[in-house]
Amino acid sequence: MKAVYIKEFGGPENLEIRDVPAPEKPSGTNVLVRVKAAALNRADLLQRRGVYPAPKGFSQNIPGLEFAGEVLETGDNVENFKSGDRVFGITAGEAQAELLLIDQSLLARIPGNLSFTDAAAIPEAFITAHDAIFTLGDLREGETLLVHAVGSGVGLAALQLAKAKNAIVIGTSRTSGKLDKCREFGLDFAIPIGEDSDFAAIVKDKTAGQGANLIIDLVGASYFRANLDSLAVKGRLILVGLTGGAAAEFNLSIALQKRLRIIGTVLRGRSVEEKAEAVSKFAKEVLPLFESGKVKPNVDKIFRFEEVETAHTYLESNESFGKVILEF
Repeated sequence: MKAVYIKEFGGPENLEIRDVPAPEKPSGTNVLVRVKAAALNRADLLQRRGVYPAPKGFSQNIPGLEFAGEVLETGDNVENFKSGDRVFGITAGEAQAELLLIDQSLLARIPGNLSFTDAAAIPEAFITAHDAIFTLGDLREGETLLVHAVGSGVGLAALQLAKAKNAIVIGTSRTSGKLDKCREFGLDFAIPIGEDSDFAAIVKDKTAGQGANLIIDLVGASYFRANLDSLAVKGRLILVGLTGGAAAEFNLSIALQKRLRIIGTVLRGRSVEEKAEAVSKFAKEVLPLFESGKVKPNVDKIFRFEEVETAHTYLESNESFGKVILEF
């Protein structure tokens, strides 16, 4: 089969399409999927650079964390899917290939109103966002959610899911044009971030001095101090990404005084059982929103998978709004 292949760690020029061995015949609860589309993630860029290795058991050279495709064959113990089913899901790697072997618990059926390309834009962003907002963050109706990098794949997913729950959403971005687009998805308040990342005063102003009940942070260290200042009493901070650094000073007294909860999360490194639980909750609570059209996939740009070098360059430019898709 053909797959996106990292020849050596470094820039996008180190990517190629290479013939690699196909997966083994599925057994047990495994399913063989013919991949029709796969989305790019920041993790793919980091893996290509050699700074975010794939978990044990997955190729360091074949990236890809989410996909959409068609079931080709199933193992003897597969009960939920059959040949010909349209499915999408998450994996710890190797999704950017023509064939993928995966456990049935990490798959969900694609709603009939969505194409393979639409579906490929959903799993990693929406499962991550749903898990962070509701399972970990316990967002309630009417509460205020602050989403950093709101124009990203996870950010847009968080925005849509929170608005479906009738929450108030404040979003930050370094690109004012992305904030303008986010208003079309229901963003209540937009905060452009410049050289000064002290957004706490604006958050407090927009919340009548109370602060945000929940923060979804894809940036990390550079926003940490202002995040603590921005949180309301009993607020929750969910750390999802570290693009702004990993080490920050921590004023413990603020956490004590406000009785804060600070939670870190990552989806890729979880066990199959943990991922299966997140996928199950996503299928039950989020898929109906796609079926009704209340929530929509966030597709920015589609590339043929042979154009993966160009796709990586585009994603690294930070010009994308939503997901970048490779189409097989």
